[in-house]
Amino acid sequence: MDWTSNYQSRIVSAQEAVKVVKSGNRIFMTGNVSVPQETLAALVNYAPKLKDVEICQALTIGSADYVKPEMEGHLRVNTMFISPNVRKAVQEGHADFTPVLLSEYPLLFKRGTLPVDVAFIHVSRPDEHGFCSLGVEVGLTKSPAESAKIIIAEVNDQMPRTLGDSFIHVSRLNYIVPVNYPIPEMPMGEDGNNEVVEKIAGHIAELIPDGATMQMGIGAIPDAVLKYLYNKKDLGVHSELFSDGVIELVERGVLTSARKSLHPGKIVAGFILGTKKLYDWVDDNALIELHRTEYINDPFVIAQNERMVAINSAIEVDLTGQVCADSIGPKFYSGIGGQLDFIYGASRSKGGVPIIALPSTTTLRDGTMVSRIVAMLKQGAGVVTGRNHVHYIVTEYGVADLYGKTIRQRTKQLIGIAHPDFRKELGKQATELHYI
Repeated sequence: MDWTSNYQSRIVSAQEAVKVVKSGNRIFMTGNVSVPQETLAALVNYAPKLKDVEICQALTIGSADYVKPEMEGHLRVNTMFISPNVRKAVQEGHADFTPVLLSEYPLLFKRGTLPVDVAFIHVSRPDEHGFCSLGVEVGLTKSPAESAKIIIAEVNDQMPRTLGDSFIHVSRLNYIVPVNYPIPEMPMGEDGNNEVVEKIAGHIAELIPDGATMQMGIGAIPDAVLKYLYNKKDLGVHSELFSDGVIELVERGVLTSARKSLHPGKIVAGFILGTKKLYDWVDDNALIELHRTEYINDPFVIAQNERMVAINSAIEVDLTGQVCADSIGPKFYSGIGGQLDFIYGASRSKGGVPIIALPSTTTLRDGTMVSRIVAMLKQGAGVVTGRNHVHYIVTEYGVADLYGKTIRQRTKQLIGIAHPDFRKELGKQATELHYI
């Protein structure tokens, strides 16, 4: 069947496409660096004609006109991971936050917990068989898009064609909006105190064995770790995302994926964040496979990778090993993301290494330095990784191995990797709590 005439007949402008959205509809919007910019902008312009439209999303990169005060009553965001562009709206009650494991995020839509009326997606040009690739964001998008009643797709000449479980046929696209703009870049490793980050990365690298399969979360620390791995052999990647740092590891022959027990020879992930160099590198690259997040992040799939190393970050850790990573006290800050998926998956892996890494201190707006190893989490803080799941905690002062340890042993180890300025006070608080 010739798909090209079908394709041509579905081409519309973004302004025309968004008219299919009705008051009371639920929209699923693809996120990360794949936000469909022209369609979203058209929706914002059309929003005054709509009431009570919900936009479901995870992390999004870019401006967020759709959460501005004037959108109140017209558009309301329901985010499952709080990115900086919607954080203020969530914290002030103008947008909603739904806590969910990243592995279960696509299932909310797929199983009908959150039925989707319209999906906004962003894809590559179709190949000769009429298949478009979801490009840089496959994992969180494919299942929700397939569950939608109507799909509006931006087809971008500059979207890379990633391989794996990443394709959708043009016959599934109800409205096609041709676009041609660069995919936004999100360089990793540019935040944080470099000296502290480098020390943490060095400690983590010592925990990583040859033949390990790695998951790397977002941020400076996971990216910095990659620079310490050049003397390792036959590393692999099974991760919710990866960034530019993997390119050099592949080119140096370090990242071969040869010893992976699941998907040997392949780098597998759900999405990518990085620069144009990365987007060009993954384009039609058979080394890379992107898959649905409910598969990539399933702890029981992750556990099939032997020597699985999971590297995730935290806001604070208490002396019993509870990890807060999604809120500052009661103020929602991000989300659970894939942390528990990978910490649990790595802990069930043969030879697995589940790691929580964080600088020992942070500096408040008034210039006060505070410890991120604390006697008790702030009132209202969320526990993302529980004390029962935690294994390794790493700061610039070393590694605490908490698994199978008593509260007394944990307390002593965690005080030992806290900033020296806070160790005496932590010891005093621990004594008062009868931890030591």
